[in-house]
Amino acid sequence: MLAYILRRLALILPTLFGIMLINFALVQFVPGGPVEQILAQLERETDVFQGIAGGGGEIREASESSSYVGSQGLPEDFVADLERQFGFDKPPLERFAAMLWDYARFDFGESYFRSISVTDLILEKVPVSISLGLWTTLLAYLISIPLGIRKAVHDGTSFDSWTSSLIIIGYAIPGFLFAILLLVLFAGGSYVKIFPLRGLTSPDFADMSLGRQILDYFWHIALPVLASTISAFATLTLLTKNSFLDEIRKQYVLTARAKGLAEKQVLYGHVFRNAMLIVIAGFPAVFVSVFFGSSLIIETIFSLDGLGRMGFEAAVARDYPVVFGTLFIFSLIGLVIGLISDLMYVWIDPRIDFESRLS
Repeated sequence: MLAYILRRLALILPTLFGIMLINFALVQFVPGGPVEQILAQLERETDVFQGIAGGGGEIREASESSSYVGSQGLPEDFVADLERQFGFDKPPLERFAAMLWDYARFDFGESYFRSISVTDLILEKVPVSISLGLWTTLLAYLISIPLGIRKAVHDGTSFDSWTSSLIIIGYAIPGFLFAILLLVLFAGGSYVKIFPLRGLTSPDFADMSLGRQILDYFWHIALPVLASTISAFATLTLLTKNSFLDEIRKQYVLTARAKGLAEKQVLYGHVFRNAMLIVIAGFPAVFVSVFFGSSLIIETIFSLDGLGRMGFEAAVARDYPVVFGTLFIFSLIGLVIGLISDLMYVWIDPRIDFESRLS
């Protein structure tokens, strides 16, 4: 097992290198970099100034030596200073090598437009996304496992049929559409105002007692978590049901029943551990998928200032230190979580041997 872990750890570095290389190369062909963003903003401000002052056509003389759209009328030295400030005065390969060296020391630089380090920015936003991902995953498991077991035990009955219909409907509803429906129904949209419309806490959160802070937190997180869970629990429920059905039909279950064991002893003493292997061991992967997958839409709808919105805004603004810093961190987390998931399989069922499949 140790050799397998070492092999997986050794694969992390080349995988990270490939992810960063591909994305860095793609960014070189994307128009509208940070320099162009600033020049376009200056262009708009100049147009407004000219509209107010009237005339001023001499300011519009083109600076033909610059390749940037929007650099007309600006001194060449100013554009060159912008390139040096963002590091674009160096060749792409040199910039990529410098970025990898910094990332190897976990130095992710500073945001172009927010005057804050990427690490501090991520630490500022991560509590929101962790709250959303953790509670969504826990709620999905709390619903899916009991429901999946009950569906397996009552397979083919009316209970199994109508719950399957509800699961399919829930899976088919997009998370963002369900989130909007919750806002309209319960956040003062058109009906009742039970839950807050935005944010993770109330403005006076710091002045509350500990008990009120806990209640206020769950009051704000209730609708976002519910909107994120609607599609997550469907897959887990069907996975739990199918896992139990596969185990119930095996010979050792028939033997346990033949010995006169009660049905609960058979289900939870023999079947549960084997059936839950794939479900429980997949917890880290499910959490990461919820953490990174649906956070952007849910955070935007409920005005939560988390990692999803931060990444989207950084991509739109071409804030490359934030884009590549978060890409590196999230890719590293994803690779480590993949290894942890495999180790959880072995911890739950020691009969699994990943070493044998590599030999």
